Amino acid sequence: MAKEWNLQKVRNIGISAHIDSGKTTLTERVLFYTGRIHAIHDVRGKDGVGAKMDSMELERERGITIQSAATNVHWGDIEINIIDTPGHVDFTIEVERSLRVLDGAVLVLCGVAGVQSQSLTVDRQMRRYNVPRVAFINKLDRAGANAYRVTDTLREKLRHNAVMMQLPIGAEDGFEGIVDLIKMKAYYFHGDNGENIEEKEIPADLKEKAQQFRHELIAKAADFDETVGEKFLMEEEPTNAEIMAAIRKGCLSLNLTPVFMGSAYKNKGVQKLLDAVGDYLPNPTEVENKALDQANNEAEVILESAPEKPFVALAFKLEDGRFGQLTYMRIYQGTVKKGDFITNIANGKKVKVPRLVRMHSDEMEDIESACAGDIVALFGIDCSSGDTFTDGNVEYTMTSMFVPDAVISLAVAPKDKTSAANFSKALSKFRKEDPTFRVHRDEESNETIISGMGELHLEVYIERMKREFKVEVVAGAPQVAYRETIGAEGPFDYTHKKQTGGSGQFAKVVGVMKPLPANSEETYQFVDNIVGGRIPKEFIPACDKGFREAVQKGTLIGFPIVGVEMNLNDGAYHDVDSSEMAFRICAIQAFRQGYERAKPTALEPIMKLEVSAPEEFQGSVMGQVNQRRGMINGTRTEEGFVTIEAEVPLAEMFGYSTDLRSATQGKGEFTMEFSRYAPTPRQIQEELVKKYQERLAAEAKK
Repeated sequence: MAKEWNLQKVRNIGISAHIDSGKTTLTERVLFYTGRIHAIHDVRGKDGVGAKMDSMELERERGITIQSAATNVHWGDIEINIIDTPGHVDFTIEVERSLRVLDGAVLVLCGVAGVQSQSLTVDRQMRRYNVPRVAFINKLDRAGANAYRVTDTLREKLRHNAVMMQLPIGAEDGFEGIVDLIKMKAYYFHGDNGENIEEKEIPADLKEKAQQFRHELIAKAADFDETVGEKFLMEEEPTNAEIMAAIRKGCLSLNLTPVFMGSAYKNKGVQKLLDAVGDYLPNPTEVENKALDQANNEAEVILESAPEKPFVALAFKLEDGRFGQLTYMRIYQGTVKKGDFITNIANGKKVKVPRLVRMHSDEMEDIESACAGDIVALFGIDCSSGDTFTDGNVEYTMTSMFVPDAVISLAVAPKDKTSAANFSKALSKFRKEDPTFRVHRDEESNETIISGMGELHLEVYIERMKREFKVEVVAGAPQVAYRETIGAEGPFDYTHKKQTGGSGQFAKVVGVMKPLPANSEETYQFVDNIVGGRIPKEFIPACDKGFREAVQKGTLIGFPIVGVEMNLNDGAYHDVDSSEMAFRICAIQAFRQGYERAKPTALEPIMKLEVSAPEEFQGSVMGQVNQRRGMINGTRTEEGFVTIEAEVPLAEMFGYSTDLRSATQGKGEFTMEFSRYAPTPRQIQEELVKKYQERLAAEAKK
């Protein structure tokens, strides 16, 4: 490698936010200022080019980011790997996947809307992976933008200890530049693309305000550094370097969020944000990464970002490139060179690294080797998303990421029989790429069912089948992922006897099924209360197995059963006729017996909905939510726009985007994510039961 690899100068960061906060526009500016691209294109570019990081045709058409793209840039002597992630909740796995491998993040907030529903989700994900972040308030040139208000919502809604590092000069149309509260200078951005930065004295009308906010900044920094703390108490002025070091400490400990601001679209403030990435976000050595040692009973191992240590890397994303499968990999420890052999711990296979590249969205540059702390891509390696690779000397696995359950299903089939091969090829590719995209075959109806995180999620995959695999797809009506549960205790006492020629089958199980507490993380629990060998020890697991099999499909509406605790209290066996199979069958029948007595109820997925629209449409938007059995939790009005937060059953939300558009003249927007399961109203449960009974009767006739 020509240049010396200095880990202190590396930053692996993500840019994440609520949909439409301007993340992709911001990334586009970053690429321009770091010399990666030589012209700026916008998301819905008039030049028809589209943003560099939105390399999928679909992304350019819809003006949203679907896949996280990776790129590598240099800012001064800092090397930054950037991952641009989607803001839309249906693609939440892309955000999880990126945060899993990042060391720091930039949380982008809209200067007008502030903290939105998706910002809450992203923030929760960052906390899950302990990712330090700086905030960037974007779109300060827009009508109604207010950096002070957004900083307050960051404190109130996300409970961040937010500190303003800058102040805006002017607002809305008059937004001109920023005041740096550490250097106490004003910065203006001139030139066609804001590339010429002018440093000036702070405008007279802002001087007093700047002093006041600098005092606040030092007060917050004092909590993280003794030197600054002492000077603050003695009313002495700490040096700029001391303040920056204290802010950095606070940021890395996740107890402080430095706030920067600007307008990416108007090319203001982006360079200062890049400086902040170098100043306040961690390098790979400052982040603790853990692996599980498979050779030592999954003991936790702390990985060191050292090039000479055994190689450990995580494949966090797969993509179909022009030259076959492209595997994005974050290297946590050691070094990998072109031509090396590495081992996939998931299946124990050794593979050769034929080609190593550094990615820049959909372009790439070949490299000879890469070290700990880097994010690279490899070709020609067959693996799944989330697999760990090592040099074969250690058996470490990185803990896999959190994958939420699917909430919606569709029956799909290719339009003509000739494209069946491409259809299954597409499904297996998407499944490998995206753990939240699930495919299964319904044995009863003989249909292929795809499941995902929302309507848009599945729509995008159907559209991709058409474009990438030339498969026209026929899709059935969307199916909601209902669940079943119990409302009371259900005792069971069942004897299974079967006498045919030769040895028969005999098993008896007695016990009670109980509802699990509402806040329980578990969906099923098994409690073994057998004493005195009433059922021999070797048959107990068979009972558990039978119960587990029975919860897969309820008898009420044919969906999985959740929230049950199976207590096995008594039973009987026969020396000759009892077997594992007999107890398994007996447990299934006993479960059904108890289930009928335990007041079974249907549960439906409830979605958290956030709708924003111009104020004049408030009545019709709320009316629509109420019509769909929605519960409105709150509304707030800002700058002529109303935001309505509600909880609505998913079953009522199909076709909502079309209805919302027509009710708001196309100006309304909404985001929706899964919140919880709740009992379905009686009338709807009766309809579901009736439909299920009709289906069973129709199948019986066949």
